This record gives sequence, C-alpha cells and structure tokens, in this order.
Amino acid sequence: MQNVSHAPRAYISPDASRSVFRKMSRHLDKLADHAKAEDVHRFRTNSRRVEALIADLAPESRNKRKLLKLLAKLRKRAGMVRDLDVQIAFLNQLTLPDRQKHRGQLLAALAEEHAQRSRKLAKSLTARRLRQLRKRLRRAQSEITLDGIDPLRFAFRHLPNPDQNPLTEKTLHAYRVHAKHARYLAELAPDSNQARSLVAELKRAQDEIGHWHDILKLSERARELFGDVHDSALVSLLQNMSRATFRRAGKALLAAIEAVSPMRDGHRRTPPVRPAPEEVVRTQSAAA
Repeated sequence: MQNVSHAPRAYISPDASRSVFRKMSRHLDKLADHAKAEDVHRFRTNSRRVEALIADLAPESRNKRKLLKLLAKLRKRAGMVRDLDVQIAFLNQLTLPDRQKHRGQLLAALAEEHAQRSRKLAKSLTARRLRQLRKRLRRAQSEITLDGIDPLRFAFRHLPNPDQNPLTEKTLHAYRVHAKHARYLAELAPDSNQARSLVAELKRAQDEIGHWHDILKLSERARELFGDVHDSALVSLLQNMSRATFRRAGKALLAAIEAVSPMRDGHRRTPPVRPAPEEVVRTQSAAA
C-alpha cells in the first residue's frame, strides 16, 4: 500500500456535517410515516453516523447525554426490526430438505415477532418525542466545532485492536461496533484515496461480521424452538453456517486492520480503542 506518512490533514467541512443532520431529519420523517424496510435500515445507519459525530465532536452537556440516549433507544428498536427483515429474507432463500417443517415454523415465528417489533417502533415515534429529538439535534449541531478537526485521526483512534483479545462471538461483535464508529467518522473526511480506502476496508469487514451475526441470531432462535442439532436438521445447518461465517468474518476483520495500519503513519499516533465486550453490552443495555 502507498506510504501516506506525509499526507495532509483531512479536515471536516461544514457541509459534510450539515448533510448528516439533514439526512437524519429526512429519515425521521419517513420512519414516522408508515416506514418501509429500507426506511428503517437507513434510519438505523444514519443514526449511527449522527451518534459518532456527536459523541466525538460535541462538547459534554446534558443535551448531548439525553440526545445520545434517545437516539440509541430508537436505533435499537429500529435495529430489531431490520435484523428480522434480514433474517426472514435469508431464511426464505435457504434451500434444504425440510421434512420436519422447521423452516416454515421459524419463518412464522419471525414474522410474528417482526409485527410486534414494528408496532413498538411505531408507538415510540410519538409527535412529542420527535419534536424533542429534533430540538436536541439542532442544539447539538450548533454546539459542534469543526475547526481543525481531522476525522481520519478520530477514526484511527476507534479502530479495534484484535491483538488484545482473542476473537470470540462477544469480542467480534464488539469490534464491529468500533469499526462502524471509525468508518462513519472517516466518511466525514474530504474525498481522497486514503479516506476511500479506509471506508472500503472497514465496510468489507463490517459486512462479513454482520452476515455472521445474522446467522448466529437465527441459529439461536431455531435452537430455542426446536432443540439441539440432533433434533433438527435446520438447527444443524444454521450452526454449521454460523461457525463457517465466524471464521470468515474474523479473517476479514484482521485483513482490514492490516490493510489500513500503514495509513496511521500520516496521523498522530494515539492509543487504539480496545473494546471490552461486556462493557459494550452493558452500555447498550443501559442506553436502551
């Protein structure tokens, strides 16, 4: 990879910041108005972008804490709906002998849960809550200072460090959360080969880890309904797929970190974020 040790700083433009908040407002409108599956996905993705921007660049304040908590709650509910959309689509495309009819039963259970989660999401989008969210978003946007901020330096600080902990289901999922945060900060940088490479490498790893995580959750749900691998051909297949995609996802993460490591040379070295999976889980639960 090209040496980037003398690369200039990539400062955030006000237009890039404004664009993130404009998209957030647009996705809120669609989410509140009979949201489709793609609207839910876009809201969840853009809410993470807003969270990354606010968490790193907005000054500490009561508004910031309240806003991050509110965004996390809505994103989690939207995420549950989106995850079920993905799992249902995956299961519909899965081909296997199904004499036990477990695939159809699992699809029915997922569809029922999807309807429940969708209703909960809709109920949480009250006019009062949306007004409160928009007000806090405007306040946070006005408080953010972009002068001299290099988004790539912030992104490198959030890169996971797999060398510190062995890859397990908990750590791999936590690494994905940190990789997302780093990617969304890197997307704020002006267009350059370095920024594009960083975003592309992190997105590739995210996609692989996300695919594994979807199959893992599907496998866990099937096991709850049908028992162990000896009781269900579907459970056996999903568990085998989960193990295979876990290995592929781990390799993708390590390859991405190795590919972007030389890019650090053009930025001030800061200690990497070393995710503690249990802390990540506790934080997400508290926010919800």
